[in-house]
Amino acid sequence: MSATHLMERITSRQDVFAGKPIIRGMRISVELILSLLAQGETPADILADYPDLELEDIRACFAYALAIIAQDSLEAVRVS
Repeated sequence: MSATHLMERITSRQDVFAGKPIIRGMRISVELILSLLAQGETPADILADYPDLELEDIRACFAYALAIIAQDSLEAVRVS
C-alpha cells in the first residue's frame, strides 16, 4: 500500500479528541499508537488489544509521523 493510500486512513474530527489525528474515524489516536510503539509494544500486541485495527492502520501512523517530520512543520500536514 502506498504512503498516499496509508495517509487516507488518518482522519481528524473536531468532535473526537479535539481534532487530533485519528485512525479511520475511530476513537483511536495516532498519538496513542505511536506512544504504545515507543513503549515497546509490538504491532501484534496492539492489534490484539484493538481488534478493529488493521496492520495498515499502524503503518499509516508511521507514514503520518514521517510526513510531519519530512515537512519540518506541523502545519504542513493536514488531515481531513
